Amino acid sequence: MKFLFAALLACTTLPCAHAADPYPTKPVRLITPAPPGGATDIMARSLAQKLAEALGQQVVVDNRGGGGTLIATQLTARAVADGHTLLLANAAFGTNPALVKDLPYDTLRDFAPVTLVADSPLVFVAHPSLNVGNIKELIAAAKARPGQINYGSSTPGTGGHLSVEMLKWMAGIDLVHIPYKGAGPAVTALLAGEVPLMCTSPLPTLPHIKSGKLKALAMTGRTRSRALPEVPTVAESGLTGFQSSLWYALMAPAGTPTAVIQRLNTETTRIVRLPAVSEQLLAQGADPIGNSPRELATFLRADIERWKKLVREAKISGH
Repeated sequence: MKFLFAALLACTTLPCAHAADPYPTKPVRLITPAPPGGATDIMARSLAQKLAEALGQQVVVDNRGGGGTLIATQLTARAVADGHTLLLANAAFGTNPALVKDLPYDTLRDFAPVTLVADSPLVFVAHPSLNVGNIKELIAAAKARPGQINYGSSTPGTGGHLSVEMLKWMAGIDLVHIPYKGAGPAVTALLAGEVPLMCTSPLPTLPHIKSGKLKALAMTGRTRSRALPEVPTVAESGLTGFQSSLWYALMAPAGTPTAVIQRLNTETTRIVRLPAVSEQLLAQGADPIGNSPRELATFLRADIERWKKLVREAKISGH
């Protein structure tokens, strides 16, 4: 209401053509820090379709993978702050401050939080050639062959990468990291047996787990996943306290008008709470969230500090 009052007041003294133009006035670019095919891309395209319907403008997914998500994130930070360029940030947004010495942007200062879209536990998944059926067997195999088992990740610094590093630290094992340029290429390499192990979102791997092409070893969440209820958590498997997740958050460049942030928040939270959307997310292993910009800001600060603590104590190297 206060924004409407301010606009009406301005029209008494100034030409008001610009005030009559509702947001958005042109297509919205949704920058995605991943190539096509991975969990972040799947989430972005699903959100873009519904957001376009809500906003009355096309929402174009712009895949900018690589650079440990830095390319896409920096591009968003430098964009015009008018709400027509957005970022679907993922968990690397929170881990990069712990891993990258000189970030080309300030994670908390250069962005305006919109909402936490969804939060998904990850799944430790293996190619049949590894011949392990659960986390205990993986740990035993790694201890028998230290430094000889490789694992893939979508890119350094992501939740999948750090989840394996957390496992290494807690279990006292040595696994070799092979990074790829996105979850899509990494899952393709896993299916081909180029790497025998990966920790990733359930989204791109569920069909292959169901078909038996891949073996789900454990989930990283506090509780079992609705999508894979038969798969135990890592904590259940003997590593008490282990927990990590892959989250997705809508962000805008700092300085984006408050009214635009509120419009985006209102529409996005409504979308993720639609029964059809929330059921789809739950079936894919992701929990729909949809919180306030203030709540997202609090979440981000806590997530950044948590990963900084792990990276420091486990002596994990950055990009």
